[in-house]
Amino acid sequence: MSSIQKKICLLGDFAVGKTSLVRRFVEGVFDEKYLSTIGAHVSRKVLAVRGVPLTLLVWDLAGEEKFTRVMHSYYRGAAGAILVCDLTRAETFPSLKAHAQAFWSVCPHTPVIVVGNKVDLLEQRVITDAELAEVAAQLNAFWLTSSAKTAENVQELFEQLGGQLLAQPN
Repeated sequence: MSSIQKKICLLGDFAVGKTSLVRRFVEGVFDEKYLSTIGAHVSRKVLAVRGVPLTLLVWDLAGEEKFTRVMHSYYRGAAGAILVCDLTRAETFPSLKAHAQAFWSVCPHTPVIVVGNKVDLLEQRVITDAELAEVAAQLNAFWLTSSAKTAENVQELFEQLGGQLLAQPN
């Protein structure tokens, strides 16, 4: 059986943990040092979704404002996206919808997943499950919380999106 290949984008504000989620998923590692993405970084990982080999080309996109002009070119050809906010920084939450709308302006009718990252930082958490569920419902999206540090739900979020991608007509 040949592998199916799909491009996905990780979108979210600066320092929400997009790169850490990708590194945890692809390499199985977490690094406390902050690594700022400039432009885009592409990683590749094959996973089995319902017994089907699925190659994900994961585009980790910079969250800085100065890159928004080129973002649309990075979105082209994407089959889905993961929208990430930092559960400890309320200011990262409202832009989830804006990231979704910008993505859908280039890739309409593609699935997105809403992820509240850094769930391990319980004492600092300011965004609730109810708030995540509400924005996910508005975007007709699946949602979950994750931690790149502890690996909580990291594999699951990529598998969930992978399942949605396989359910789409080519």
